[in-house]
Amino acid sequence: MQDRVVLVTGASRGIGKAIAKNFGKKQAMVIVNYLKSEDLAEQVVKEIEDEGGHALALQADVTQASEVNGMVKAILDNLGTIDVVVNNALHHYTFNPKTRKTAWELEWEDYQGQIDGSLKGTFNLCKAVLPQMKRQGYGRIINMVTNLMDFPVVPYHDYTTAKAAVLGYSRNLAKELGPFGITVNCVAPGLTYPTDSSRETQEDVREILIRLTPMGRLALPEDIAGAVAFLASKEAGFITGQCLRVDGGLTMT
Repeated sequence: MQDRVVLVTGASRGIGKAIAKNFGKKQAMVIVNYLKSEDLAEQVVKEIEDEGGHALALQADVTQASEVNGMVKAILDNLGTIDVVVNNALHHYTFNPKTRKTAWELEWEDYQGQIDGSLKGTFNLCKAVLPQMKRQGYGRIINMVTNLMDFPVVPYHDYTTAKAAVLGYSRNLAKELGPFGITVNCVAPGLTYPTDSSRETQEDVREILIRLTPMGRLALPEDIAGAVAFLASKEAGFITGQCLRVDGGLTMT
């Protein structure tokens, strides 16, 4: 990954932070995108640089096309390329079975918020980077989804529906972009702990998932980062349109 320019959205904390730091260790030039947490994003940059890597924090709301276009233009003006995009940002969600809305409590606005955060954000960034990736005949797009699509152990309806839409979008992109040397894949984490979103997942639910998981534990952010790095690597150059489940074998498809 040396000298590759990698843009990771929602990279100021949690899984996004782990992904960004892992790319930094591999000597990529990492763009740490954030929405509001400038201090946290700059801390990620510092941690990458302290380990000998290179990084830059850039603010943009991925649900706003104008902000995404501005961010991509700034990257291209200064670095000349974008080689890898990781669509990790999402509308805030808390995985708490006791506070989730049931099917009969949800309104369309609940779905729309998650669709905007996951699908619209992914769409905006892909559309912004595709002209450059097509020109250079190379690109890696990795979109974050969820293993809840396969095994909704807790029915987080709005979140899971939005992520399923991202998977469908990604496979259509993979079909159309293959001739340009661009791969598009998804990573579907299991419950990843600790992250801000998973902190409210109750202990009994975590224990149930651990018992059901062949590897006998929950995912760590670093587990997800490793899968993303693989899909961005030259070794994965002939893999596209796929969804890699990173959940210790909880879902087997």
